[in-house]
Amino acid sequence: MDGSNGRQSGFTLLEIMVVLVIIGVLAAMVAPRFIERADEAKVTATKAQISSIAQALKLYHLQHSRYPSSSEGLKALVQPGKNGASYLDTLPKDSWGKAFVYLSPGVHGDFDILSYGADGRAGGSSFDADVGNWK
Repeated sequence: MDGSNGRQSGFTLLEIMVVLVIIGVLAAMVAPRFIERADEAKVTATKAQISSIAQALKLYHLQHSRYPSSSEGLKALVQPGKNGASYLDTLPKDSWGKAFVYLSPGVHGDFDILSYGADGRAGGSSFDADVGNWK
C-alpha cells in the first residue's frame, strides 16, 4: 500500500484561490511602477523628438532667414529646400501617435513645438501635461 488511505494528493480549491489572491495583490503593487516607467519613457522620447525638430527648424532658419509660418507648419521641413534636400525625412509624431503642434511666432519664443501629452488635450498634469520646446 502507498499509505495514503485512498486519498489523492493535490491542491484544494481554497489553496488555489489563496495563491491567486496573493498573485493579484502583488501584481497590483508592482504593475503601476512599470506603467509609470513606460509613461516616463514616452515623455523623454517626445522631448527628444521636439529637440530634433527644433534643430531642423534652426537649419531652416539659417537657409531661409526665417522660420516657417504657422500656416506652412512643420510640413515645410519635409519638403526639399534650396539645396534639394529636406530638413527631415518624415514628419514625426509624438510618442502617443499624435501630430506635434507648431506655432510661429511662438508664445514662448521664436517658435513653439508642443505635444499635448497622453490625453491629447491642452493642459493637464503628470503624464497628461503638455510637452514643449520651452520646458
